[in-house]
Amino acid sequence: MDSDAIREQLRRRAAELRERAVQADRGLRHEADPLSADFAEQVTQRENDDVLGAISDSASAELEQVEAALRRLEQGYYGICVVCAEPIEAGRLAAVPYAQRCSSCAEAEEALAGR
Repeated sequence: MDSDAIREQLRRRAAELRERAVQADRGLRHEADPLSADFAEQVTQRENDDVLGAISDSASAELEQVEAALRRLEQGYYGICVVCAEPIEAGRLAAVPYAQRCSSCAEAEEALAGR
């Protein structure tokens, strides 16, 4: 595992997520597109606000996970499942570099949440 490459990948993703959140927040404040005087247009703008809010929330949640992965990397725990302390599969980390759980523990958590 090349920790420098992983660190750089996570830092790039964090920067992308921060920018996405900033752009969504700007849209929510209508910095470039003030609310229209037309009520029908305002309805459309408010619907767009809901989407922008969801984008901002999603970016913030993923950013928290990426920052946690960076902390685990610095502490020497990156790639170790937080539940069972076994290594997280390389394929899983390649797909989701901020994964905290191995596939087995993630599936078990999903099964419990689905009840």
